[in-house]
Order: sequence, then structure tokens, then C-alpha cells
Amino acid sequence: KVMLCMSSLLPLKGDRMWHFAVSVFLVELYGNSLLLTAVYGLVVAGSVLLLGAIIGDWVDKNSRLKVAQTSLVVQNASVILCGVILMIIFMFKTQLLTLYHGWLLTVCYILVITIANIANLASTATAITIQRDWIVVVAGEDRSKLADMNATIRRIDQLTNILAPMAVGQIMTFGSPMIGCGFISGWNLMSVCVEYLLLWKVYQKTPTLALKSAKVEESELKQLNVKKEGDVKPSEGVQLIVEKDVSGFEPQEEKEIGCAARIAEPFITFRDGWVAYYNQPVFLAGMGLAFLYMTVLGFDCITTGYAYTQGLSGSVLSLLMGASAVTGIMGTVAFTWLRRKCGLIRTGLISGVAQFACLVLCAISVFMPGSPMDLTVSPFADISARLFESEPLPTIASPEDNPEMVFTTGMPNLLNGSTTPANSDPEMSPEPVPLISVSLLFAGVIAARVGLWSFDLTVTQLLQENVVESERGIINGVQNSMNYLLDLLHFIMVILAPNPEAFGVLVLISVSFVAMGHIMYFRFAQKSLGKQLFVCCTPDHKEVADSSPPGNTSTV
Repeated sequence: KVMLCMSSLLPLKGDRMWHFAVSVFLVELYGNSLLLTAVYGLVVAGSVLLLGAIIGDWVDKNSRLKVAQTSLVVQNASVILCGVILMIIFMFKTQLLTLYHGWLLTVCYILVITIANIANLASTATAITIQRDWIVVVAGEDRSKLADMNATIRRIDQLTNILAPMAVGQIMTFGSPMIGCGFISGWNLMSVCVEYLLLWKVYQKTPTLALKSAKVEESELKQLNVKKEGDVKPSEGVQLIVEKDVSGFEPQEEKEIGCAARIAEPFITFRDGWVAYYNQPVFLAGMGLAFLYMTVLGFDCITTGYAYTQGLSGSVLSLLMGASAVTGIMGTVAFTWLRRKCGLIRTGLISGVAQFACLVLCAISVFMPGSPMDLTVSPFADISARLFESEPLPTIASPEDNPEMVFTTGMPNLLNGSTTPANSDPEMSPEPVPLISVSLLFAGVIAARVGLWSFDLTVTQLLQENVVESERGIINGVQNSMNYLLDLLHFIMVILAPNPEAFGVLVLISVSFVAMGHIMYFRFAQKSLGKQLFVCCTPDHKEVADSSPPGNTSTV
């Protein structure tokens, strides 16, 4: 258990450092423009959305050790290579600009984004195999141990979410971006060796990791449209030899796979993965979790930018982010306690109610003094002004024309399109606005993290316990795709309504999506608990009832 958690610490810390730094590097390279960062975010989200099921299917069809080793090496090697390329660009950017009319530098940008995307896909595979598969096998039949390990890894995630950006941020501030690239590359070079050793030790100490289920029920075969050919000894892990027939009829004899079939295989896997996800008994619970990603009520660049427009300083925001991490850790503690007292499914219900109750404060903040919400202002005014005006509006200019048009953090004010920086001339600055609205907003966001992370852990464990081993990778891959899809929609929502006057509407939409997500989970809980004929009022019986797969009444 300790070695598995330690093997999660190093890649999580490296991931957090890299995800924080790569956006800053791209902004720095492109002259304080967010273009490359936006392209990178779109490529990453689109890749996981399209390839999540295929990655999960690859995890299912290969031995655990091979998957862990391959994804680990590819992830760290990609980050190291990307860091080296960025160092070269920072060192020779002036010379690269003059070669081939700047096209060589453009090729370098494309190369950096491509390799960084490969690193993210490998990181997704690592997370699926370690946090969704290995951890279940290591915990065995002990569901309390599984819950404790899930909570421990999530606490590590919350801590690294603060410490990793702080570390690389200080290095870049007191050193340079090039030194930051070198530090991250060196960290990944060192950590890959330690991670590899720890995973190997865990694999050696847990013989069941070498076994991968080769038995697939007929109903499961129908879901994935696959056919198992023969029995394979599960010595190092089993790769199912399958043959897929689009017509729905399974041939009895093995046929040679042609070129067209190989081309169509990823598309069939994509389709089968989503169909299998839909047919899961925990489908509504997974959808409920995905709907929580359709929100601006988090500490991302959108909410941070809005806070700047409302007069909050960078130091205050850093304190608020620290407070949100503390409440997130409290959520992991609440999860383990509630699960012991109430059972797994009821823990999700309580967590959902707690999160939504806290987010009500955010909805109230929209109507409090200091809120910039103005329904008379068209949310598309800024877009239409940029697209259809022959001359720019008096308050709109490009960052290239005014290099000082940035926040104190160096990020342009993208929410309202204004050219007024946070430290502009006092005569041009607007009147100070009351902080009641923004205070209520962040109070609700921070308090809701307790329920959010407890709910996240609940759905995570439901997926671990209720998804059969042969489908564990592909189902979690599709779950990641759903999360990224809703995350993409929330960015599109902000692009369509970027003005601060429309942020209140975005808050109300976000609260509505959170409510819909928890309604889906409530429906799942109602169906699951309703199928249980009788539950004794003892903690042990509650545990059996809440943790058993829906429809499995034989354990009651």
C-alpha cells in the first residue's frame, strides 16, 4: 500500500509541475499571448475525448506490468524531450525567427504541443492502470482498504496541486523559464527510475497482479462484440484474442484480419466502449460526476480572471487556492468516515447535498451588491464588436499594441476584453466595487470542495467495484472522455459569453449542471437501493448493501 501510494506521488507531482509550467512556457514563447496555450488545451481535451476509449481498451488487452511500464516510460520521456526542445527554443529563439521566415520556429511550436499531448495521453493511461486497476487488485476484497487507498492518493493529489506549482513557479521567478525547463526534465529523469522500481516491487509483492481475467460472461461479450478464442494461461497477464463483427454475428472460425479491418478497429473500439459505458449499472453515477465538470465554479483560469476584474489581488487568490486544497483534503477525510457510518452509496447522496448546499451561496452572490451581472448587456457584444466593427472600440486594443495590457500575473484580461490593466492609471480605473458578491462566491466554491471530493471518491470507488475486470480500462477511459467533453463545453460557454456582466449567468448555469449531475446520482442510488429487499440496521449489513453491485440481491 505504501509503495503504491509513493509510486503515485512522483508522477502526480511531475504532472502538476508540467501542466502548470507548459502553459506558462507557451505564453512566454508567444509574446504574452494565450493563443498557443488555447491550442494546447484544445488538442489535449480533444485527444482524450477521442482516444480515451482506445487507451482504456489497450489497458484491458495487455498485461498490467507492460501497460504500467510502457505508459510510464512514454510519459516521462515525452516530458524530458519536450523540456529539452523548449530549452533550445528559449536559447535560440532570435535565430529561429530568422530561419525560413520563422517557419522553423512554428514547426518547433507544433512539435512541442504534439509531444506534450503524447505525454498527457500516456499520463491518462498511467492513471487508469494504477488508480483504477492496480489499486483494486492490491486492496483485494477489503473495500475499506480500497476506500482508504483512494482517499490517500487523492490527498496526495491535493497536496501536489499546491506544492508542485509553487516549486516550479519559484524556480521560474528567481531563475528563468529555461532553468524551469531543465528542472522539470531532470525531475522526470530521476523520478522515472524510482517510479519504475516501486511499481516493480508492488508487482512482485502482489502475485494477483500477474493474473488478468480471461473469463468473459456472454452478456459482457454482447456489450463489447468480442469473442474469446481459446484459453490463455494467465502467467504474465492475458491478452484476449478477439474478433469483432460489425454485422452483429460472430464467426465461428478465426479469419485473417485484413487491412480494412485494422483501419476500422479503432472506430469499432470507440463505439463499443461508449456502448459498454452506457450499459454499465453505474452509468448514471458516472454521468453525474461528468456533469460536475461543466462549471466555472473552480480555481481555473476563468474564475481567477473574473476575480481579478473584481479587485482581488494575486496574494489573496493564492490564499484562497490554499484554502480550497485544505477543504479538499477535508473532503477525503469525510469520505472515509461517512462510508464507514452510512455505506458507499449513501455517502454519495450526502456529499452531493453538501456540495449543492454550498453552491447555493454562489447563486445568491449573483444578486448581491458588487455583482457585475447586467442582463441588458448582450453576452455577445464583445465578440460582435471584434468581428464586425471596422475600427476597434475605444476600450479595445490588442496586447501587441500595448505590452502593459496585462494583469500583475502577466495574463491578459480575456474575460471582458478591456485594455485596462489591474495596475493602470487611477484616473482610468473604475470605482471600487463592494466585495460582498465575490466573497460569497468564493466562500461557496471553497466550502463546496468538501462535498465535491467526497462525491468524486464515491463515484470512483463505485466504478472500481462494479465494473468487471475485463472492462475496467475501457470504461474508465470513456469516463475520462466524458469528463473532458463537459470541460470543453464549459470553455465554449465562456467563449460565447466572455463579459464580466455575463459571469453571473454562467454561475447560475454551472449550479444548474451540478444539480442535474446530483439528480442523476440520486436516480442511480434510488434504483440501486430499491433493488435491495431487506437491509439490517447494522453497520456491516449497510456496508454489504451499499457496496454490492445493483441487482445483486443474493448478498442481502
